[in-house]
Amino acid sequence: MPFANIKLPEGVADAARKEEIIHRVTAMFVEYFGERARPYTMVLVDEVADGGWGRADETLTLEKMGLKPKQR
Repeated sequence: MPFANIKLPEGVADAARKEEIIHRVTAMFVEYFGERARPYTMVLVDEVADGGWGRADETLTLEKMGLKPKQR
C-alpha cells in the first residue's frame, strides 16, 4: 500500500489545500505504480504545532519563517 505522511506547520493550509495535497500525492503514486494503486493509497496530512519542529538544530516558528497562519 503506498503511504505518504505530509507534515505541515499548523495553520498554513486550509481544508482545500490539504485536499489538493491528497489528490496530487495520490496522482503521483498512480503515475508511478499504475491505476491499481489508487484504492490502496493512503495520504496522511499532519499539522505540527508552531515551534514543534526544526531544522539544522534550530526550532522553527512561522514568525521566524515570515509566514502567517491561514484563517480557518
